[in-house]
Amino acid sequence: MQVADDLAQRRNLDPAWVRQAIGQARLVPAIQRASTPPTVGTPKNWAVYRSRFIDPIRIKAGVQFWQDNRATLERAERETGVPAQIIVGIIGVETIYGQQTGNYRVIDALSTLAFDFPAAHPRAADRAKFFLSELEAFLSLTARTNTDPLALKGSYAGAMGLPQFMPSSWAKYAVDFDGDSRVDLFHSAADVIGSVANYFVTFKWQPGQPTHYPVQFDLARLDRATLLAPDILPTFSAQAMQDKGVLLDTAAAAHTGKLALVELQNGADAPLYIAGTDNFYAITRYNWSSYYALAVIELGQEVAAALPAPPGVPK
Repeated sequence: MQVADDLAQRRNLDPAWVRQAIGQARLVPAIQRASTPPTVGTPKNWAVYRSRFIDPIRIKAGVQFWQDNRATLERAERETGVPAQIIVGIIGVETIYGQQTGNYRVIDALSTLAFDFPAAHPRAADRAKFFLSELEAFLSLTARTNTDPLALKGSYAGAMGLPQFMPSSWAKYAVDFDGDSRVDLFHSAADVIGSVANYFVTFKWQPGQPTHYPVQFDLARLDRATLLAPDILPTFSAQAMQDKGVLLDTAAAAHTGKLALVELQNGADAPLYIAGTDNFYAITRYNWSSYYALAVIELGQEVAAALPAPPGVPK
């Protein structure tokens, strides 16, 4: 309740309303379990990860979503430079186009993780602080939009709607793309599309730039350790990569921005390597994982390939 009073004062909210909202939140052990890291690490496997998100069900749903919202996707791409297939890929990976938006009350998820974050987590204090700030953003959002804070449901982490925006992301990046003077990421496909595109614009999406390039190696010259040290942050020029033993195709060699050597492990099999651009890095700002980013890219490509041609237009 002391936190509730402090929150209300910082956000200029009714203290009694904030107390009532937080007072009705419930600790959910399943949320704590979902937030606890496994005791034994499982080797990363790109092929397995990919199969979770790129399957006939998701591709079929993506085709339907694209057909239903073609004009809006084209408008978003035209206005922001973010390709339709990247937007479609994000929404598909996050929620299968609204089929799985989460069944936890957001107030329960955020309160559980703010006040009772699993102590076994190596960054428990930092994570609890993060979720407390998200609880504050959530209550501010629901107060501003006159929404019942007990009614909204989302993921175990408190992410909401088709694009699974956290409350702070909703406040910062969500936009009214359908012109009805409100932002609705649960029911308005236009707002979802516009908000995802706006998110990437904020994180410096470069229109027309590829997300990544294939690579091969000259093993005699390969300086793998130096190339992998910056992780997925684009750091090297195309020439610098080639000097360190990376073989680039013609398009990659002509790339004028920075590149990152991205490694995706495949369990006991050989890893997959790609050269990620600033746009690949931008996708990882949505979810800080190279596996996630490539799944988004490849799901969007698969949906685009499965799209029937519009009437009168050869595919």
